[in-house]
Amino acid sequence: MPQDSSTLDPAFQALMEARHPDPFAVLGRHREGPEAVLRALLPRARQVVLEDRGEELARIPGTDLFEWRGVPADLPDPIRYRWTDEQGAEHTTLDPYTFGPQLADFDLHLFAEGRHWHAHNFLGAHVREVDGVAGVLFAVWAPNAERVSVVGDFNQWDGRRHPMRARGESGVWELFLPGLQPGALYKFEIRSRPTGEVLLKSDPYGRRFELRPGTAGVVEPPSEHTWGDADWMRGRAERDWLQAPLAVYEVHLGSWERGPDGSFLDYRELAHRLVDYVLQTGFTHVELMPVAEHPLDASWGYQATGFYAPTSRFGDPDGFRYFVDYCHRHGIGVLLDWVPGHFPRDAHALARFDGTALYEHEDPRRGEHRDWGTLIFNYGRPEVRNFLLSSALFWLEEYHVDGLRVDAVASMLYLDYSRGADDWVPNIYGGRENLEAIDFLREVNRVLHERHPGALVIAEESTSWPQVTRPPYVGGLGFSMKWNMGWMHDTLEYMALDPIFRHYHHDHLTFGLVYAFTENFVLPFSHDEVVHGKGAMVAKMPGDEWQKFANLRLLYAYMYAYPGKKLLFMGNEIGQWEEWSEERALSWQVLQYGYHEGLRTLVADLNRLHREEPALHRQDFQEQGFEWIDCHDADQSTLSFLRRDGDRLVVGAFNFTPVPREGFRLGVPRGGPYRELLSSDSAFYGGSDVGNGGAVTAVEEPWMGRPCSLTLTLPPLGAVLLRPADLD
Repeated sequence: MPQDSSTLDPAFQALMEARHPDPFAVLGRHREGPEAVLRALLPRARQVVLEDRGEELARIPGTDLFEWRGVPADLPDPIRYRWTDEQGAEHTTLDPYTFGPQLADFDLHLFAEGRHWHAHNFLGAHVREVDGVAGVLFAVWAPNAERVSVVGDFNQWDGRRHPMRARGESGVWELFLPGLQPGALYKFEIRSRPTGEVLLKSDPYGRRFELRPGTAGVVEPPSEHTWGDADWMRGRAERDWLQAPLAVYEVHLGSWERGPDGSFLDYRELAHRLVDYVLQTGFTHVELMPVAEHPLDASWGYQATGFYAPTSRFGDPDGFRYFVDYCHRHGIGVLLDWVPGHFPRDAHALARFDGTALYEHEDPRRGEHRDWGTLIFNYGRPEVRNFLLSSALFWLEEYHVDGLRVDAVASMLYLDYSRGADDWVPNIYGGRENLEAIDFLREVNRVLHERHPGALVIAEESTSWPQVTRPPYVGGLGFSMKWNMGWMHDTLEYMALDPIFRHYHHDHLTFGLVYAFTENFVLPFSHDEVVHGKGAMVAKMPGDEWQKFANLRLLYAYMYAYPGKKLLFMGNEIGQWEEWSEERALSWQVLQYGYHEGLRTLVADLNRLHREEPALHRQDFQEQGFEWIDCHDADQSTLSFLRRDGDRLVVGAFNFTPVPREGFRLGVPRGGPYRELLSSDSAFYGGSDVGNGGAVTAVEEPWMGRPCSLTLTLPPLGAVLLRPADLD
């Protein structure tokens, strides 16, 4: 209703223009002298009645504000309005502005200091009962906002309807909406103080979002899932993961399998299908490429907008709980990719959240990833550290995941990462190290390991940064393990060579042992190696089809014998020819062909052997767990070594040429019969079955500085693993 703004109370005018910073000063219940005053802002209302008294509120002329005045003692609690809209429909509304502040000052204090490890417990949207009234408590951090409102399908996305309460200097805004039910869609409408622009933002702490392309949060009810993994969780806390077998199956849930019509499977169906397959192939863990909500399928989840929300592509949060629980109840661990290094520029998400560089840096030399077109978190800001640290704990505690694989750690450590000489800002000492990110990573690792013994935090770190997997108190970053990117690159480069040229590059295989025990390494053949024109694993191998598969079997046997934990990306174990794409399921149809099924059988046997033989996993990170037998045979392109665990030992011999090596003599520490545990050239795997009949005997004839020796037939492009028969 038009009215000269000069005659309207400035507070009323500000409310009508959705720019009042303190709506509780005007709306709700107030005392003015002997009278009680109720005010409600109800755009589109034609008539408003105080329901319990049947008395009508008067419209303040020129506004959508309605006011009642009367005796204070006669007012009901809570205040409930019945109102009629312009179309004559009736509505009932509980007044949110008669409820007091809900957030504890202590929470706000810890959050401002960056010491609140569970900020998700009070920020975001939480189903709550206040003074006996059920509703939803909303809270968001937006320190540079002039006004913040909760908007959604419950108020026609009208930012005038539900402006929030600012909580002092904390920068946090809150509002309890009585009567609101789970399932409601919502966002935050933010009016920026510096610019006056009005922004519509998704909840940074949202626990569920509508299916893309929608970006609204969904008010999530308390979980109804009953966990059945107590034995697993107890065992995890007691397990010595350093000496335990770890073979990880890396999975992209959207393209592992799909429905007959190409649709995604949901979390529950994925749980059953994937667990059956992982049990069949023998992996100890699955590692999920990011399931945090993300708008773009092609980002594979690495450009997240929902750091607390499992993506709705595959169902609801309880569905994801079921997935993890089902894995645990069948003895399979669940690792989750977590991306604290950057976030996308999508206007609905974290970028310039309150009109300022809030989660990112203002200076693009510190705040932008040029390669990825994304923004870098400001790790020096306490509230941002809280946001990320709380996210890490949230996945471990709310969803029982067994660890996090932290993506792109190198990009966090270096201020000049992938930048030109004039495109970065040195730290306070003039160096290139990102001191704030380093402190943050150390804090995350310290907190996660202290609070969740047995949980793993694994770094994807591609440089020679020292002590990534050493404790912070000795100067390390504190990760449990680190991907061995150097070993992966050197090994794949070597394997891609025609065998006739391999003897010139023998050091590609041997150099890794120079540094193999400086960190706790995982050996990864991940999704990164089968995308962007790099080709599938089998396609990288030289030669005809037989040689390609023989090379790949040799490579996997070599990896499983080599010191370090293991990781294979889905599809690598079946030798699919196509480069991986998130747009389609794996090429499961290839398993009808012998080479592909043979490769999968080999991987299953390697996993079984890795799990059952202590010498192949207990000393993965200690020098005493490995000894070269012969690392100098470049002319024949062979390698041989021992894996040890105390008195237990396994002999590994590897022939990287298609020429069988008969009468191949090796020095060994013990005489007597040796059993052939595995030959990658077995006919069971699609090989030529050149081998040793399952057993050989070591004689007491010194060789290579050892007291005994055995004579083998090394198969073409093959690996042989043996163990003294008396250790069976």
